[in-house]
Amino acid sequence: MSKISNPVIYETDYSYEAVKSLEGGILQEEGPNAKYLLDYPTVYIVHDEKKSREFSVYIGETSDIRQRTKQHLIEDPKKREDWESLAKSDDSKMYIIGHNYFNKSLTLDIENKLMMYMSSIDSVQSVYNRRTNQQKEYYTVDKLDEIFSKIWRKLRKKNKTLFPVEKIIKDSALFKASPFHKLSDEQIQAKDKVILKIMEALTRNQSGELILVTGEAGSGKTVLMSSLFYELKQLAQEESENIVLQEANSYLLVNHEQQLKVYQQIANKLGITSKKVPNLVSKPTTFINNHTPKEKADVVIVDEAHLLWTQGKQSYRGKNQLYDLMERAKVVVAVFDINQVLTTEQYWEEEELLTLEHEANLKGNFIHLENQMRINASQSTINWIRSMIDDRKINPILKDIKGYDLKIFNHPKELYEAIREKAKDENSGISRITATFDWEYVDKRKPEKDDYWRVKIGDWSLPWNLQLPQMKEQKRKNRNLSWAEQEQTIYEVGSTFTIQGFDLNYAGVIIGPSVKYRNGEIVFDRSFSQNKKATRQRTLKNGKKEQFSDMLLKNELNVLLTRGVNGLYIYAVDEELQKALINAAKG
Repeated sequence: MSKISNPVIYETDYSYEAVKSLEGGILQEEGPNAKYLLDYPTVYIVHDEKKSREFSVYIGETSDIRQRTKQHLIEDPKKREDWESLAKSDDSKMYIIGHNYFNKSLTLDIENKLMMYMSSIDSVQSVYNRRTNQQKEYYTVDKLDEIFSKIWRKLRKKNKTLFPVEKIIKDSALFKASPFHKLSDEQIQAKDKVILKIMEALTRNQSGELILVTGEAGSGKTVLMSSLFYELKQLAQEESENIVLQEANSYLLVNHEQQLKVYQQIANKLGITSKKVPNLVSKPTTFINNHTPKEKADVVIVDEAHLLWTQGKQSYRGKNQLYDLMERAKVVVAVFDINQVLTTEQYWEEEELLTLEHEANLKGNFIHLENQMRINASQSTINWIRSMIDDRKINPILKDIKGYDLKIFNHPKELYEAIREKAKDENSGISRITATFDWEYVDKRKPEKDDYWRVKIGDWSLPWNLQLPQMKEQKRKNRNLSWAEQEQTIYEVGSTFTIQGFDLNYAGVIIGPSVKYRNGEIVFDRSFSQNKKATRQRTLKNGKKEQFSDMLLKNELNVLLTRGVNGLYIYAVDEELQKALINAAKG
């Protein structure tokens, strides 16, 4: 097998004067390799450092870099503000990237992957080219990842701020939710079906059409919705050839503070939101308060729709957020996982939920994602986790043939030290410790007899999440980062409310005293839970009050045990449960 050669990367000022001498400069500097920049398809990056360590970036591909650059400098500034800004700046630079393997499909995939990477970088404030170009099968597709890594490493030698280490980018929440991910066949089919259904509904001027997308944690729902939202925005542009979706307005909603930050950053960087259109990405209550049933939005996408409120509360005066959204939109695309409902205010009565699913099915509006994409484990390990959650059984732990690291620890301190070691290793990425909500935490006040609300087990303790003080510079850096991405959170314990919807490379899970093992099965004891939102009663439509803590505490366990991509470390407070886990680890 022949070794893949290094890319050719030529750096130049981005100006009309520089372009006039572009060909001569490339020939002089690159010699025999100049043909890969002048005669082959190329990918290029135009960047401008607006402020110190704050960049605007345009990424493109072309079969004629000379002609394309002239067009960008002379014609495009007349039509678009972003090109005008780049053309007028004295600091704009351009990288032209060539390779002997480049063909049209490969350059489109490289361009797409560069957009995914660069829109995930803190120092990049704006990414101007916003199309998606995902290619399917072609002759050199198997070389894509290796060629891209060579390109990235060479770019990094030129500018370490603009091109950070790949691993840092891949661990970011922005990267994991990026609309530029290469979708699986299942995701592509789902997205195509949703877009077709949206077009049918808008063509027929329907109202309140519900498309339900379901799937377990880690099945790729967030990436699918991010990609769908982004594509709808591209199809809505004036120059779009899709007449039905041209100028259609789309909104992306999520009822989760940490996930909302991620989506808002993506939308800001890609120019989807601005001061003129600030609330295209928001929480459901914000959307409901800003819209009336008379002025319907075209499309509303709801990620984590299981977090929608199904009863009124202090900040929401309605009765069911999903129904309110359906009243205010022609089409609602809702991503739902019943196993991630965590509070009584999100609870759906079974008959009502079955009716929604049945109606969606009848219209062909029900989509279920089967593939498990989060956990890099063999099926036996996935089955073990699912059996513990769904069947409440603890089976022997079998050796994972893919190398997934599933361990049971004898003490929380040992588990925590193991997670800290993983967090130090850049190749292991973000690893954090989490726990069931079995220790008191009140976010609006401090404890009277302690420095922080803490998870305490014997003489070991660690503060609950979102409490440790931060320096001013650290606060500024962290304001757009999810809990797990912030450096100081390695010294905290995460809960379902900060970690839901996010990946960890290694997840340490302390199973608190609300989860017990009795008579050969897991049971839930609400008297030991501090999660009042899960243990309080819920008033049903018939006026009866009932407890749903068994289901909600099981879902809490489900969220925590399905975060780890490469490993899951467990310690249980309940003696019998801990003993059963240790015995299971013996195989």
